[in-house]
Order: sequence, then C-alpha cells, then structure tokens
Amino acid sequence: MKKIILEVEGLSRYFRVGGLRAKGFLHAADDVSFTVKQGEIVALVGESGSGKSTIARVLAGIYKASKGEIKFEGNSIAKNSDKAVRGRMPMVFQDPFSSINPVFRINHGLERSLKLHRKGLTKLARKALAIELVEKVGLTPGAEVLRRYPHELSGGQRQRLGFAQALASQPSLILADEPVSMLDVSIRIGLLNVMKDLRDHEGVSILYITHDLASARYTADRMIVLYAGQIVEEGLSEDVVASPKHPYTRLLMSTAPDPRLPYVEIDESGDLGEPPRVIDPEPGCRFAPRCSLVMDKCRTSSPVMVQVSPTNRAACFALEKD
Repeated sequence: MKKIILEVEGLSRYFRVGGLRAKGFLHAADDVSFTVKQGEIVALVGESGSGKSTIARVLAGIYKASKGEIKFEGNSIAKNSDKAVRGRMPMVFQDPFSSINPVFRINHGLERSLKLHRKGLTKLARKALAIELVEKVGLTPGAEVLRRYPHELSGGQRQRLGFAQALASQPSLILADEPVSMLDVSIRIGLLNVMKDLRDHEGVSILYITHDLASARYTADRMIVLYAGQIVEEGLSEDVVASPKHPYTRLLMSTAPDPRLPYVEIDESGDLGEPPRVIDPEPGCRFAPRCSLVMDKCRTSSPVMVQVSPTNRAACFALEKD
C-alpha cells in the first residue's frame, strides 16, 4: 500500500473583507480534508471561487491557514519552516512567467535552483543535470533549450520549464495550479502527459488544480470536487466522471460532457449561474440556491460526506438513505 505524502485535516482559510475595522470574513476554504499518496495525481476541481487555488497557496506557504493541520511526509508544516521541506513541495503556477526571470537565459534559473537544492554538485554536474531535467519534460535538445531566453519559448514550453524547475528540488509532491488553462487546446495534452510521466517514471505525486473535469479525468487518479470552499464529492476520477452523484458535479459535467461516456441527463432548472462569495456563512448547503434537488433542510443544515460507492463519497441530503 502506498504511503501518504500529504495529509490535510480541517483546513480553513479566511480573509477579512471590508477593511480593518470590518468583522466580516470570506471563507475561501472551509474545513477541507484530503490526502495525497506517493506516486499519485489528485485533482482539485471547481469553478473560479471554489477555493482550490487558495488551498494550493496555503500548502505552498504563500498564505497561512486560519485553521486545520497539514502534514507533509509525516511532519506538521505549520511547525516546520525549513525551506528544504518546502522545497520538496514546489509549485508550478498558471502563468509560467511567475517563476521565470525574463532577463536571464534559461540555464541561469535552473542551475541556480540546483545550486540551492542540491548542494555538493560541481558546476559541471549542475550543467549536465540541467540538461537532463529539461529533457525529462520534453524540451529537446536540452543544451540548446538552456541557451535560450524565456521569450524564445512558446507558452507550452515555458510551462514544461516550470516542471523542470520543480524537479530541481527533488520534490515528493508538485502543486500544479491550473498549468494548462493558458495554453491552446491543441497543446494541453502534451503537458498533461508530462505530469503523468513524472508520476509514472519519477514517482512524484501531483496535486493538480483545475476547473476542467475532462483534463482531471485524463490525468488524475482521484478527483476532489470543491464548491464555495467545501468538498462536495471525491473519489476515483473515472467513477466521479462516469457517474457524478452531487448536483454540482453533474452541473460541471453538463458544461463539458465526455462523448465517450453514457449521456447523463442534467436538470439545470435550479442553477442561478454563479457561485457565492461565502462571507460569514449561515448553516445550510452552499449549493442550495443553484440546486434543482433542494429541500427545506438544505437551507438550514449542512450535509456531511456519505459513502455513495465503495470508492467515492459525496455531501448531499438527496443521496442519504432513509
């Protein structure tokens, strides 16, 4: 059985709204719990505002958690500020220029990362390893690529470089925040395959942040569906997409159905079109205003996760057995 690399328990992140004197808080992530195992790709899926990128930034140390505990490789992150620990969980951003200095050639940043994270290597060894890393993510010939400036690479190539930079720190887990959303559809599949190759050949785990169920199904072993800062469904990717249980997951499926799967009838009569900004939320299901299956208790009580299949869970009163 694969060991757990990342364990998130009751993670919450709140942001004050309305100025310093205001008492309101935006609940960007609320009581989120999940795990990532060694050599596993897990997708966090949801619309903009669902909280998926906030969770990734808390894990990366960009934000501090308001509540909850994060354990990485068995150790509490909150109690361990060692940069080497953070280095084993690097982040690949949506915009590749966020982590690439446009002034220097590509070899400069990559070799600098190797010098920082792999101490003891000679300068010659760093150059050789830099070539190896860029070729692992499909940038060939490596020596020629390293001599280029970032603006000489395409968007897809720059994102591949982001994964090469992440590999420089010998990561156990890579946080990939919408890495294909800014790419043309025709080249997205190549980068998704890079993530699968890193899992299969390097043993690296990946937390893949995306709004796209189709790419999550193609890439991820497991899928976690977020709505308004909370998990509403989770399980094996194939099972979640083939037979979505939560009304929100079904709504996401309706926006990008997979033609290879059986038709799933979607009742969108209750959908009002936009996820809420969750400021000081009252009890109740946060999806209720958009849900066609809404019941009276949905507006006053919050559903809990229930087992809907041997491998999948969802939080919806309509799924609970009498």
